[in-house]
Amino acid sequence: MKPHDLTEEFPEDAAKLHALKGRDAHFARLVAEYEEVNEAVHEAETRLAPTDEAHEEELRRRRLALKDEIRRMLQAV
Repeated sequence: MKPHDLTEEFPEDAAKLHALKGRDAHFARLVAEYEEVNEAVHEAETRLAPTDEAHEEELRRRRLALKDEIRRMLQAV
């Protein structure tokens, strides 16, 4: 499991996360994008895919925005 994995971020909502992914295509796309961005952040932080600071910061902001939207959708269920 990578740092900031959604099951780590929302341990109490793991079942809702899985269920919502299965029945809401928009939510499933958000989760997929979050996982992609989180992977890119991890690779930048560990220097597996070196990038400049501005791009790394942009990736972190995008990850946070996605996490916030996912949180809102989980709370609405």
